[in-house]
Amino acid sequence: MPTDIAYQCDKCRGEAILKEGAEQPECCGQPMKTIPMDQCTLSSTAEHSRWDMDDEPCDDGRAG
Repeated sequence: MPTDIAYQCDKCRGEAILKEGAEQPECCGQPMKTIPMDQCTLSSTAEHSRWDMDDEPCDDGRAG
C-alpha cells in the first residue's frame, strides 16, 4: 500500500502531499523538500494527546 509523502517549498512555504512513488513536485522553480508527517499520526484531542511524551505535562485537572 503506498504511503503519503509531504513536501514543502523553502521559498513560499507551499505544501503538497503525494503518494509514494510520485514525481517530486516543484514550486518557485525549485524541487520541494520532504517534511516529516509525524504530526499526522498524533491525536490532538485532550484524551489522547501527550500521553507518552516526556516533555512538559499538560494540565489534567487534578490540581483543582
